[in-house]
Amino acid sequence: MSSSLFSSNPDKAWVEKFFLIYSPIWMASMGFQVFVDASNRWSDSALLAYSFTVAILPLLIPMLLAPRFTTKSWYDSYWFKAYLYLAVFQFFGSYFGSEYFFDVLGMVYSYPTVTTTLDSALVGSGKQTVPLIMYPWAQVFFLTYHATANIALRALRRLGGGYVVFAISVFVIGYFWAWMETKSMANPMLATTFYYQKLEIMLKYGSAIYATYFIASFPIYYFIDETREKTWTWWQVVAGGLSASMLTLYMLDIAAKWVGSL
Repeated sequence: MSSSLFSSNPDKAWVEKFFLIYSPIWMASMGFQVFVDASNRWSDSALLAYSFTVAILPLLIPMLLAPRFTTKSWYDSYWFKAYLYLAVFQFFGSYFGSEYFFDVLGMVYSYPTVTTTLDSALVGSGKQTVPLIMYPWAQVFFLTYHATANIALRALRRLGGGYVVFAISVFVIGYFWAWMETKSMANPMLATTFYYQKLEIMLKYGSAIYATYFIASFPIYYFIDETREKTWTWWQVVAGGLSASMLTLYMLDIAAKWVGSL
C-alpha cells in the first residue's frame, strides 16, 4: 500500500498497518466460532476466554513490537492510545448503546449458555441483557472500522475538498460499515442467537442510525497523533472517547424520538 495512505507520524503509521493485518485474523476467528456453533455449544467461560483473547492480542502484540518502531514510553505511544480510545468508546456502545439497538432497531441476542451480562440499569426497557462477550468483540470490530476510516479520510483530505467533503465522507464510511456489519451478521448459522426482527428495514434505515456512532467517533479518532508535532496525552484520548460517546448518546436519543422503533 502507498505510504500516502498512512499517517505522516511513523509512530501512528505502523500501528495502522498492524490493525489492517490483524483485521482478517479476528474475522477468521469469528468465522471459526460461528462454524463450530460455539454460541450454542461452548460454556460461558469458554466464550469469555476466547473473545477476550481475540480482543487483547491487538494490545499485547503492538506492545511487544513497539521497541522496533518507536522510542516513546508506552503511555505516549499510539498503539496504547488507539486501543485506549476504542476501549472507552466500545464500552459506551455496549453498555448504553445496545439498549437502543434492542428497543429501537429490533436487535435480539439469545445465547443459551451465556450467564455473564453487563448493561445499563436505567437506559432501555431492560427486556434484554448484553452478554459480556460482546464487549471484546466490539473492541475488534471498532478497531477495523476506525483504522480503515482513518485511511479513507486521509486519502480524501489529501485530494482536497475541504470540511464538507470530509463530513460527507464520515457519514458514507460509517453507513458502509454499519450496513456491512448488519448484513454479515444476518447469517443463517447465527439465526437462533443473533438477529434483527426487521432485517431489510434495519439495513436500509437502521444502518443510518447505527452510523451515528461513527459520525461522532471517526473525526475525533482520526486526529489522535495524526502528525508527530501534535500528539495527544492519554487523558486527552480518554476525553475524546468520552466526548464521542456523549455525542453518540445524543444522536441515538434524537433518532429514537424521531423514528420511534423500526
